Amino acid sequence: MYVGALELDILLGDIRSLKEKRSAVRPVIAELRRRFEVTVAEAGHLDKHRRSLIGVAAVAADAGHVREVLDACERLVAGRPELDLISARRRWLGPEDD
Repeated sequence: MYVGALELDILLGDIRSLKEKRSAVRPVIAELRRRFEVTVAEAGHLDKHRRSLIGVAAVAADAGHVREVLDACERLVAGRPELDLISARRRWLGPEDD
């Protein structure tokens, strides 16, 4: 079993409140879940209006499949015009890790 985690640090456009931030981030999280069947949550920068850290996790029997899914998730977020992807960080766990 392979587990991959992806942290996406994003900058939001003209956001003036946490309510507006939720309105911008929630559809991205929902689309990632729906399209790629991954676990997704807003996991950081919760008190900042224009920043968000989105965490994505995927599990599969094949490391290549996990990599492909996380690549596709990163491309989807990077391609959203209302967001600026600041950084993407990955972590891996495989059968050789104890």
